[in-house]
Amino acid sequence: MAEFNDLNLSKPLLKALMDLNLQTPTPIQEKAFPVIMSGRDAVVIAQTGTGKTFSYLLPILRQHTYSEQRHPRVLIVVPTRELVVQVTNEIEKLAKYMTVRVIGVYGATNINTQKQKVYDGIDILVGTPGRIIDLTLSRTLQLNAIKKLVVDEVDEMINLGFRPQLLQIMEKLPEKRQNLLFSATLAEEVEPIIEKYFSTPEYVELISRGTPLEKIIQLGYSIPNFYSKINLLRSLLSNDKDLSKVLLFVKNKKIADDLEAQLEGEFEGQIGIIHSNKSQPHRFNAIKQFQDGTHRALIATDVIARGLDLRDVTHVINFDAPKDTSSYIHRMGRTGRADKTGVSILFITEKDKEVKKAIEVLMHKKIEILELPDDVEISDELTKDEIPVKRDKNLKKTKKVEAPTGAFHEKKGKNKKVQLGGKRSQEKIRRIREKIRSKRGF
Repeated sequence: MAEFNDLNLSKPLLKALMDLNLQTPTPIQEKAFPVIMSGRDAVVIAQTGTGKTFSYLLPILRQHTYSEQRHPRVLIVVPTRELVVQVTNEIEKLAKYMTVRVIGVYGATNINTQKQKVYDGIDILVGTPGRIIDLTLSRTLQLNAIKKLVVDEVDEMINLGFRPQLLQIMEKLPEKRQNLLFSATLAEEVEPIIEKYFSTPEYVELISRGTPLEKIIQLGYSIPNFYSKINLLRSLLSNDKDLSKVLLFVKNKKIADDLEAQLEGEFEGQIGIIHSNKSQPHRFNAIKQFQDGTHRALIATDVIARGLDLRDVTHVINFDAPKDTSSYIHRMGRTGRADKTGVSILFITEKDKEVKKAIEVLMHKKIEILELPDDVEISDELTKDEIPVKRDKNLKKTKKVEAPTGAFHEKKGKNKKVQLGGKRSQEKIRRIREKIRSKRGF
């Protein structure tokens, strides 16, 4: 097994890795390092939790040279604010004994502060697509010195609707540069981007698409509705002490808020929540409290399903089934990291059975369905979204109203009775009508 000493790393990097108690590279770090060091474009596909971030940071920092120029030479584009902060922190850890100027930029915060930092001079810029565009439009950020472009979690960027911004950024970059793309899965929408902007890239793939990490146990429960899911979740959290650090994934912000309201009484002070409607300080604080063990569980939408390095997650519970199979991979990848075991649990309603089947086909593995605990009550209460829509068969179809085809037509007599405001007004309106009619040839 290779060690970091075998990767031709500089002494400052080796010393920083030693401070982090890291001696052995992960397989993807070992495999990607020589490709990136060669200067070739690369597309790296590896499952979440395998060390993708260090796999591009190590060679980039190994090739870093001191410079006093103001404009960045490395641009790292990521989909979320949380990931900006994480990648920036990782760079600062690895560059502890180096002179590297790095900043992270993202929206929903003071752009003038970020403008000043960019103006002062940077080597590496980490940012979300929207804020990078904002800074370039203000002319504060110049991209003509970029030598290396990293697009991290590219499929999530596409899912979040950042494709136009990403293309806009790539159009602004100098043609002569190294392009590095990283993701856990490779969506079809990404392939045209690779064909247009990458020069004969080398594909570095650790595992086949959709293959699960064997150390993650995948389980499921058949459960009919929201309130029954609540009862099941309460039972699991109350009776299974192994659920000590749990990520709870839901499909939207409303359900996240509803779930928190249902749990906060019984599990007061144990539950955190994060989604895009929460303020940035709240989101950072929620992650911090989950990381340090203050909160036992974190309710989340897919905004943090990708990229974030959440350590020691014991269980991922899919309270709502994901919208697609690739989202399941990313959710599942939050646990079982760094050679530790983990458990992924899927709550399956009747309408989720097709998604479950698609996941099993992709994974080449069956999800084991467990019996519901004895104390779980199946609720008859339905949410507004779960109530079936009933159509009254006795309702007559509304007759389609035909739009008038002529340029002018007379109203029916009963519809001519309007308030005209006195004789003078009536006479004025009559003259206007006559004038219009005469022009139209009536």
